[in-house]
Amino acid sequence: MKSVLITGGAGYIGSHMVKFLGEQTDYDITVIDNLSTGKQEAVLYGDLIVVDLSNFDGISRIFSKRRFDAIIHFAASIIVPESVANPLQYYSNNTVNTIKLISMALQYKVKYFIFSSTAAVYGIPDEIPVKETTSVHPINPYGMSKLMSERVLVDAAQAHKDLKYTTLRYFNVAGASSDGKIGQNFPQATHLIKKAAQTVIGKTGYLEIYGTDYDTPDGTGVRDYIHVEDLAAAHLSALEYLKQGNSSDIFNCGYGRGYSVREVIDTMKKISGIDFTTREAPRRSGDPPILVADNSKILRHLSWKPQFDNLAFICKTALGWEKKIA
Repeated sequence: MKSVLITGGAGYIGSHMVKFLGEQTDYDITVIDNLSTGKQEAVLYGDLIVVDLSNFDGISRIFSKRRFDAIIHFAASIIVPESVANPLQYYSNNTVNTIKLISMALQYKVKYFIFSSTAAVYGIPDEIPVKETTSVHPINPYGMSKLMSERVLVDAAQAHKDLKYTTLRYFNVAGASSDGKIGQNFPQATHLIKKAAQTVIGKTGYLEIYGTDYDTPDGTGVRDYIHVEDLAAAHLSALEYLKQGNSSDIFNCGYGRGYSVREVIDTMKKISGIDFTTREAPRRSGDPPILVADNSKILRHLSWKPQFDNLAFICKTALGWEKKIA
């Protein structure tokens, strides 16, 4: 049986990856997560081992007892303002721990490494839509910690030809599983669609719009929102791509079109039937006006075909999940 290690598999995106693999494949799944933000009950398949990636001895013991064909590495700190306030935490958790994990992959001859990266590596991009060849200029420690990890992975694979990698740069991940079993269960989430859903159910009294004077059609920021289940499917496609003998590569993960903050709000109001309150607030430092993926490369090279490219569906699953956990 094929065996895969999923780090951060109790978290939002990781748990959807575990669920997708468990339902769609015959992989033997091992999950490691420190449960700092992840939830044990979100791990629907495989074996969960509660351990922090910084526990090098503990991670070594796992590798010495289990043989893995692939690693899918999600575990990371992801809140941009927190990275600005506490950069050392981000470089330690996101970069140093990734280096340790790569070294384990090399030591125990893991063939394939799928890395969870971010569009934050582009900073404020100099072209829209954003290509994989667009210049990378992170403007916060979170983006830089991911870019540094990307670079380490590239260099390690060049030096050790038996290791192949795929780096997936996410745009705005949103929604919950279409069957309502799992979703984003992190109380301090900053994602627009989740916060809009929380406003619908009365968890917050109003939703703030950060910036209404951008050079966009309605003055609010435009983002490329990808449903979390499509993102999970992209990871499996990336792994199969490597197993077919293709070279290591980097891919943007998005739908290739964007929606403004106001469009997201209008969609959430329409699908919920609730005309919730919004308030205008100043721009947040470092927010680009538009961030949309050029996804032609991933569509061209991988077998990935998005199934949920529909903003109303994304909002509907996110709202359903918020109602469930409320």
